[in-house]
Amino acid sequence: MSIVAFCGQKGGTGKTTVAISVAAELLERGMRVLLVDADPQASARTWADVAVEAERPVPVVVAMGARMHTPGQLDDLMKGYDVTVIDCPPSNGDVQRSALMVCTLAVIPCGPSALDAWALAESVEQATKAQAVRPELVVAALITRKVVGTTIGEGARAAMSKSGVRVLRSELCARIAYQEAPAAGLGVAQYAPSDQAALEVRTLVTEILEELDHGKKAHHRAKKATAVRRAR
Repeated sequence: MSIVAFCGQKGGTGKTTVAISVAAELLERGMRVLLVDADPQASARTWADVAVEAERPVPVVVAMGARMHTPGQLDDLMKGYDVTVIDCPPSNGDVQRSALMVCTLAVIPCGPSALDAWALAESVEQATKAQAVRPELVVAALITRKVVGTTIGEGARAAMSKSGVRVLRSELCARIAYQEAPAAGLGVAQYAPSDQAALEVRTLVTEILEELDHGKKAHHRAKKATAVRRAR
């Protein structure tokens, strides 16, 4: 079972929109998906309510907070699901720390400019501390809200790379479909399947699945190494 958390202390980067779109695309691909709404604004839960009312397919959505990493919490809820997606709130360090202690992959959405990347220093520091405890944790940044036809995203990519955080190949541009899809109770790829936004989300989900696979392999290696040390 794999867990991807969309986190970061900075607001306005599109964490909820990305989490919803990724969860919906995973569901479209036939996976059993659990979406954890860890944001007090409950936007993911509202989206799910809209989807249910419109009789659209929707992942199972639950609310959790800063105790999700403790035994008997998320570990129990996620049984029976292929992938769990966590939508973290901005400016709530306790919730994000909890998500970082349980997830396989932490994705930090970042706006397209170097200024956006510089503002993520606290998020990067928090993720790095989590990796010190959990070496198997995979952390990556995701460029969002990139303006079509510009190279502004390269500034954020370069700045994030200097901070030591790898940046995903996928990029999400500023497109109307990202704003309209949640109100329809759909993920972007299901709302506008022929739009470039849909292609961006599908590409992102494919890359995320690759990262989750790498993360699971790293986790197995870490467990094996621990078992060997204990055997000695």
